[in-house]
Amino acid sequence: MRTARPQVIRRAVHGVLLLDKPLGLSSHDALYQAKRLYRADKAGHTGTLDPLATGLLPLCFGAATKFSQVSLDADKAYRATLHLGQTRVGGDLEGEVIDERPLAFDRAALDAAVLRLTGAIDQVPPMQSALKHEGKALYEYARAGIEVERAARRVTMHRLDIVEWHAERLVIDVVCSKGTYIRTLAQDLGELLGCGAHLSALRRTGSGALTLEHAVTLEQLAALDESARDALLQPADALLQAWPVVRLPDDEAGRFLSGLRRRVQLSDAPAVRVYGPQERAFLGSAHITSGELIADRLLSPVEVSGLLEP
Repeated sequence: MRTARPQVIRRAVHGVLLLDKPLGLSSHDALYQAKRLYRADKAGHTGTLDPLATGLLPLCFGAATKFSQVSLDADKAYRATLHLGQTRVGGDLEGEVIDERPLAFDRAALDAAVLRLTGAIDQVPPMQSALKHEGKALYEYARAGIEVERAARRVTMHRLDIVEWHAERLVIDVVCSKGTYIRTLAQDLGELLGCGAHLSALRRTGSGALTLEHAVTLEQLAALDESARDALLQPADALLQAWPVVRLPDDEAGRFLSGLRRRVQLSDAPAVRVYGPQERAFLGSAHITSGELIADRLLSPVEVSGLLEP
C-alpha cells in the first residue's frame, strides 16, 4: 500500500532571493525548487536563463512579485565564453557544428570588432528564443526544423570588455539592455572576425543593481533551516533601489495605499518608491506628474505588515 505524501502547508513569504542558477536546470525548475523549500504560496522569476547558462536569477516571493517587471526591464551583465573558429546550429554547444574556419586576425582586429558591437546595434533574435510567432515560441519552430523570418531589434551594449583571449577561447564581460541575446552576439562577433563563433558558456553576473555577490545555490538553500532561508531574502524594494524615495506621514500613507492621489512639492519623476514614516515601511511604487503623486503598484496592508516583521 502506497503511503500518502504529507501535505505541504504553504505560507506567506515576501522578498527577493538572489539565486545562483546551476547549469542544466531551467529557470522554471529552479523557481519550483526554491518555492518548495520556502513553502511559499506565491513566487515568480525575473527573466529566463537558458539551461546552459548559470548565474544570477532573482526570484520574487509574495509582495515582491508585484515589482518583478522592474528586474525584467533592467540592464543585465554577463560573463560569456566564446569558441572562435566554429559555428554551430543555434549558436551554442547544443547545436551541431555547421562550419569551421581558421583564425586569421590579430588583437587590433578583435578590438575593432568589439568596438563595432558596442553601443546601440540591431540584433536578429535567434530561433532558440521564447519570442512568439503566430502564438508559438520560436524555439518550438526550431525544434521542428522550421526557420521563421525574424525582424532585427534594437538593443544596447553598454559595455563589452575582453577578459581573456587565447587561441580559439575568448572570454568577454557584457553589460547590455534587456532583450539582448548573447548567443547572437557571439555569432555576430565571429562573423566580423571572419572565423565564425559560438557561445560555449554563459554566466549572468548582474540584473540592474542586483549582483551575484550575495547569491546562493539551491544546495546551500536546502542545507538551511527555514529561519535561515528567510534571513537570505532581500526586501521587496531591493528591485527598486535606483528609484528616488518619497516618504509620507501616517495619514498620507493610508490615503496612498487607498489609491488616492496627493499633491507633493517634488519634481516630476517617471518612477519613485514610496514609504511610510517608518524606516522600512515600503508602500509601493508611483510616479509624479504635474506635482501629483500617482500610485502604480501598491502593497496591501497585510503585505506591508509582513514586510515590517523582523
